[in-house]
Amino acid sequence: MMGKISGLQGTFTLNNKSEMPYFGLGTFQSNDGEEVRNAVRYAINTGYRLIDTASFYDNEKGVGEGIRESDIPRDDVFVTTKVWNDDQGFEQALKAYDRSLDKLGMDYVDLLLVHWPVSGKFKDTWRAFEKIYTEGRVKAIGISNFLEVHLDQLLPDVKVMPMVNQMEFHPYLIQQSLLDRCAKHNIVYQAWSPIMHGKVFGIDVLKEIGHKYGKNEAQVVLRWDLQRDVATIPKSASKERIEQNAQIFDFELTDNDMKAINALDHNHRLGYDPMLF
Repeated sequence: MMGKISGLQGTFTLNNKSEMPYFGLGTFQSNDGEEVRNAVRYAINTGYRLIDTASFYDNEKGVGEGIRESDIPRDDVFVTTKVWNDDQGFEQALKAYDRSLDKLGMDYVDLLLVHWPVSGKFKDTWRAFEKIYTEGRVKAIGISNFLEVHLDQLLPDVKVMPMVNQMEFHPYLIQQSLLDRCAKHNIVYQAWSPIMHGKVFGIDVLKEIGHKYGKNEAQVVLRWDLQRDVATIPKSASKERIEQNAQIFDFELTDNDMKAINALDHNHRLGYDPMLF
């Protein structure tokens, strides 16, 4: 267990002893400007303390504005961004981080991720991340979409162990051996697309479990994530949905509920395959 599930602002402890909120807002496909600004503000005012963006999302500027427009100091919000594929390599990644900081209007982010494992480049990107980290310019560094084959290539050479691996994770795609591998190295697993672009709605097992607790399918899955020690960042731009997604701390799934959800796994991806992307 990375940490006890306590409430909306609870955290998991990373392997560098820093604390990362286990629940946050994803902003993929939230448009820069008013849409993402409002979503970030709604989330923070609801009590969210982690906001996830990426240079590729082209909304870092709006994310930074939304955080500044909230009533919460910057240092109380955990901000994640990612270096895109075109910016990988040692020098390019260093420059990409500076560009992200400039767009966000910040002098550091809390977590910097390698967005995808670009063959022949991700090791150099990681060296750049280690430099940024050892210089104290970022709180934590990690990876995204790295399968076991990529960990096999990366980990033997690292000076700083990745702190997070952000992966597609939902009831149809668990990847247990990858989860186990990350746990072995104390790498926190974080779910992107946890509610499957809304496809969790209408899955009978989730509907039945939710009915017992007066919860919807998304709330059941987000609770399942946390009880599996998986941090989670559901994306929404709707105030109502942002508030609903956070209402998962007044019930607990039983072992039988957990097993029933686990049994939905059939290694089905909704996003890109990291081996092909």
